[in-house]
Amino acid sequence: MVNPDGYGFYKGKRVLVTGDTGFKGSWLALWLLELGAEVAGFALPPQYENDHYNLLDLVRLMKHINGDIRDPQQFMNVCREFKPEILFHLAAQPIVRFSYNEPKLTFDTNVGGSVNILEAARSTPSLRAMVYVTSDKCYKNKDWVWGYRENDELGGHDPYSASKAAAEMVFSSYLDSFFHAMTGFGAASVRAGNVIGGGDCSQDRIIPDCIKALRNHQPIVVRNPLATRPWQHVLEPLSGYLLTAIKLYQDPKAYSGAWNFGPDDHSIRTVHDLVNKVISIWGKGELNIVSQKGAPHEARLLQLNCDKAKQLLHWRPCWNFDQAVEKTVSWYRQVEAGDSALRISKQHITEYMEAIDD
Repeated sequence: MVNPDGYGFYKGKRVLVTGDTGFKGSWLALWLLELGAEVAGFALPPQYENDHYNLLDLVRLMKHINGDIRDPQQFMNVCREFKPEILFHLAAQPIVRFSYNEPKLTFDTNVGGSVNILEAARSTPSLRAMVYVTSDKCYKNKDWVWGYRENDELGGHDPYSASKAAAEMVFSSYLDSFFHAMTGFGAASVRAGNVIGGGDCSQDRIIPDCIKALRNHQPIVVRNPLATRPWQHVLEPLSGYLLTAIKLYQDPKAYSGAWNFGPDDHSIRTVHDLVNKVISIWGKGELNIVSQKGAPHEARLLQLNCDKAKQLLHWRPCWNFDQAVEKTVSWYRQVEAGDSALRISKQHITEYMEAIDD
């Protein structure tokens, strides 16, 4: 993993983040601000009052533009005005179950919106590096017990997964057709596993569902307790994204392409394991397994092979499963006790960067 001092690269850099009002985007924007970057964000307004973005009061700390990536001209105007050197594209419709209810919106956003981002990228002379975020669900899930590599088959059963696979194919086309010929510019697509951490308020996500149930003294309802996922703290893949952008900036052609960022094998656990760990750290709670007939299809097994990132980027995950869950639950407990979300989030970033150097 890059030495923390290497993150000094970002000081003074103009960085544009799409999806900065989202869970991962708000953590990334805060980390970039802590590193001294000049950060601008482009996204829909935050969906919930207690979103991580709102709790941090990020609108006070950085330049933010309310916008929709489905509007190509608006985003193009932002790029022309801000003149970013680095672009992180995280804006998306990110929920699998929601994609069954709104498939067109999902494809319009995750595929059509991403095309707009790519078009803007190839028309922005100041841009040196772009990190294009998709998902581990872009792989055609075959319920393998081994991890998917970057060159494995893409595909998706549900609209969300299919949209991410399509977004990857679009990225690959732009990389081959346009970006490889652009001097001094590098672009990478990045695929991460299931992220957890403080401040996630999304619907139909396991950690927000757990915290809501525990706060209301209700059982935690679980649909697929034996489904395995590559659980990792949100800072883990973000560290990979930050490192990838540095490498792209310094040697664009050597590091362009696809990269996986996931936890080590011991952090690939069942939903049942995760919920029990959350309950243990919270101090009380109850798990209620509910079988839903006719429920939308969800993958049973899913994990990533991250050998490429480990060998070529020298990236490594730092926090194991227990540490990731402990940091996540403690974040919610401290905020509930009246502590500052901004202070806790900054503290977790500091602790993570210290762990890199251990």
